[in-house]
Amino acid sequence: MYWIALLPSHEEERGAWGWHGLRFTPRVAQVDEAWLLEVAASERLWGGRKRLLRKLLQESQPLALSAWASGATSRVALGLLRWKLGGEAPPARVPDGLPLEVLSEAREHADTLQRLGCRSWGELRALPRAGVARRFGAGLLEALDAAYGERPEQYPWLQWPESFDLKVELPMLATGTAELLPTAHHLLKHLQGWLQARHLGIVALELEWTLDLRRLNGVLLPPHEQLPIRTAQPTQDIAHLRRLLREHLARSSLRAPASHLRLRSLEARPWGGADTSLLPEDRFEGERLHQLVERLSARLGESNVVVPVACEDHRPEHMQTWRAANQPAPRLAANPQVPASHALYPPWLLPRPVLLEIHNNQPHYEGPLRLVSRMQRVETAWWENGRPVVRDYCIASSEAAGLVWVYREQFVRMVAGEPQKQSRWYLQGLYA
Repeated sequence: MYWIALLPSHEEERGAWGWHGLRFTPRVAQVDEAWLLEVAASERLWGGRKRLLRKLLQESQPLALSAWASGATSRVALGLLRWKLGGEAPPARVPDGLPLEVLSEAREHADTLQRLGCRSWGELRALPRAGVARRFGAGLLEALDAAYGERPEQYPWLQWPESFDLKVELPMLATGTAELLPTAHHLLKHLQGWLQARHLGIVALELEWTLDLRRLNGVLLPPHEQLPIRTAQPTQDIAHLRRLLREHLARSSLRAPASHLRLRSLEARPWGGADTSLLPEDRFEGERLHQLVERLSARLGESNVVVPVACEDHRPEHMQTWRAANQPAPRLAANPQVPASHALYPPWLLPRPVLLEIHNNQPHYEGPLRLVSRMQRVETAWWENGRPVVRDYCIASSEAAGLVWVYREQFVRMVAGEPQKQSRWYLQGLYA
């Protein structure tokens, strides 16, 4: 067994240190003021004990650590940690030379034991067990046995939560969004560990910073500012999330200096892993299309990067709408039925139908139009304006314009106090 004890410098970063430890071992527990990590089963994975320690301590930035220690048991590691905080060198014999004050179960009995001439773990262990149990209880002997590895140590291990929410203090006050990037990248590492442990892919997350000022130039400021970020598909690609976060922060600004940074997940979906293939033609370099679209949306604005979306409507101008490219697509019918008449629709629709002139009961567009197809009736949208839209579509031909798509709209007009049916002709589409 090999245990590591960590003492965070700031109380508010205690949770962050626990999550940082979970990246190296699943056996992480909070005991008293410190975090305890049992890493014996993870040493080979990280390339040995020294490399694991180096990565654990170097990759913790910007988290601050007051002290750390390691030992064969959790109580030895915790005892050495407390001994280091006193500024003294470790004793020559460990654990026999450790003082009683660094053993949690012996602290309340330390004065009594010292009057008996017992000041270290080794001297306590040399006392008769029956007398110690009668005088100080069996719990002290059990803790001492566990410290020497003669009794198993059990703790409530830290578990990954259902949602990701982590807040840390910035190394210094940030006056611009670029100064948030190093700490944000560190939080993304923890997010990646949470996603991998929960087998999830992130879809939406939120970066929040705490403003250090409550009022600026007489204007009351909010305590926090948020920056939501969405992805088109679930992902665990932290490199892509870093680029996406950088683009979003480049278009944002701080209303006042920021002191803390918080990252939390808004939406995550089950993750089955990235699709891979052994075929050379399926492997390519660079980022995927949806990742490029997400970065362009962050750089140019969501309203400037859009994709078409099919809609269930019989009016041609309402059959398609536009949505932001990085927003999830709406759910449509599994097997939509496309009428055969849609094959005659023109490739180009005008932004708005153009009212045509009528001469001798014949529509004109760059000359008289000749109807060359049968009429197709469209009657719909009675739920919108109180009356349905009634149109008769057909293909028309003009010597100057070629083939065009027109429709006749019927309506009722009052003439001399009596309703009369009338019609108008509109141009809506063009054929190449």
